[in-house]
Amino acid sequence: MRNDKNIYKPLRAKLTDVIEESPLIKTFVLVPEEEFAFRTGQFIELSVDGIGEAPFTPSSSPQVTDKLEVTVMKTGYMTEYMHNLKPGAYMGIRGPYGRGYPVEKFYDKEVLILGGGCGFAPIRSLLYNLIAVSDKLRKVTLCYGSKTPEDCIYKPYISVLRKTPKFEVLRSVDKASGNWNERVGVVTILLDDVKVDIKNSIAVVCGPPIMMKFGTRKLLEMGYPEHDVYLSMEKNMSCGLGKCGHCMMGKYFVCKDGPVFTYDEIKDQPNIWD
Repeated sequence: MRNDKNIYKPLRAKLTDVIEESPLIKTFVLVPEEEFAFRTGQFIELSVDGIGEAPFTPSSSPQVTDKLEVTVMKTGYMTEYMHNLKPGAYMGIRGPYGRGYPVEKFYDKEVLILGGGCGFAPIRSLLYNLIAVSDKLRKVTLCYGSKTPEDCIYKPYISVLRKTPKFEVLRSVDKASGNWNERVGVVTILLDDVKVDIKNSIAVVCGPPIMMKFGTRKLLEMGYPEHDVYLSMEKNMSCGLGKCGHCMMGKYFVCKDGPVFTYDEIKDQPNIWD
């Protein structure tokens, strides 16, 4: 563990593996020079010397402190540079920052998780955490959607989840191809297939804003109370310190007050889905 506890100073980490998850998404396996701990749902600032830094939510287990995995979609200059990195390169880790998932509040409940695209990254970290405390949970159902079967990430992990007691996985794609034999359509159609005791359940939503908007709306229609719908609002974050103002959402700074919020906390803030 870091002795100086300075979350503003980057910790040097060696890139030991790069896993191709889909044509545009890769997982970077990093070994920091000192142990690094975080709560599931918190985020880090990941930097490359001379290139820049950007915020990402770890996709690995918070129970593991000697290794960190970050799943990154290629979307711009920084992420494209990262996608060209090879094992042996060094990066910087700053953090952790923000408020993660209050997993203790999930105990003795059913957990319904709705995810889309690269939103599976923070969800995978949460799933690792939930597996570690599965004896305290009733059931976990993952509904995950992507554009095509090729865009589905963490395929080996999906196989593991489906063999894990108390865990169920439902998947959909917008457009099917090949031997796909699961649902076809937007991810919210999977909620029609879910059997859940809503009075003893909480819901988690993470993915593209449009998916989160309609996913949240459907969960509310199903009867979920607003305070039992948890949203990972990883939008427009930059500095991670609440100084640049990029992630302001009404009275909140997403990086400092989130990125995990309940719907009732933010529903009245302007443009939450933008």
